[in-house]
Amino acid sequence: MVGGLRTGVLSAGAEDTLPQDRKRRIVATTNDLKNGTVLKIDGQLWTVIEFQHVKPGKGGAFVRTKLKNVLSGKVVDRTFNAGLKVETANVDKRDMQYLYKDGTDFVFMDTDTFDQLYIPETTVGDVAHFLLENQNAMVATNEGAPLYVELPPSVILEVTYTEPGLQGDRSSAGTKPATLETGYEIQVPLFLESNTKVKVDTRDGSYLGRVND
Repeated sequence: MVGGLRTGVLSAGAEDTLPQDRKRRIVATTNDLKNGTVLKIDGQLWTVIEFQHVKPGKGGAFVRTKLKNVLSGKVVDRTFNAGLKVETANVDKRDMQYLYKDGTDFVFMDTDTFDQLYIPETTVGDVAHFLLENQNAMVATNEGAPLYVELPPSVILEVTYTEPGLQGDRSSAGTKPATLETGYEIQVPLFLESNTKVKVDTRDGSYLGRVND
């Protein structure tokens, strides 16, 4: 088992051993797989990011895939026999507005329906470092349960405090800590001053540049 996913080839008759309730939820076969398809395997959601239909000279045809775990981002290789029935899942991605924090939950509002969704801070994860009230974010859900929150690759935030800069020092080698308006601390160049707006990479928290109003 790799990352909660059993490896190896599934046989074409494996679906016959599934419980009746799972049989009703199967809506595709491996012949229908394409990039972006979300599969539900062993209770986890996996997105197909690569696939290849293979017809060997001997033996049955099969589908070689590369799957990415929707929650952890882990990527694994998985091979299925051609024509095998698989269970798919619907991941609903919606633009939502972050309203406020309620205890350990982040409250988001669907900008179309105005419905509110409470998302645990463990699900929001590192996105919280770059999230301001009234800011929009993409929220992914499955059957109404929040899976993850996603921001654009970069956001613009204000530096609320950093030690006074050294006038004229624009060396790319030197950095110092700076606190953003969200309370998160990043490393910035020595010359940067407080109350400066900066572009920040939301994937790793790195400083991308100063933003002029």
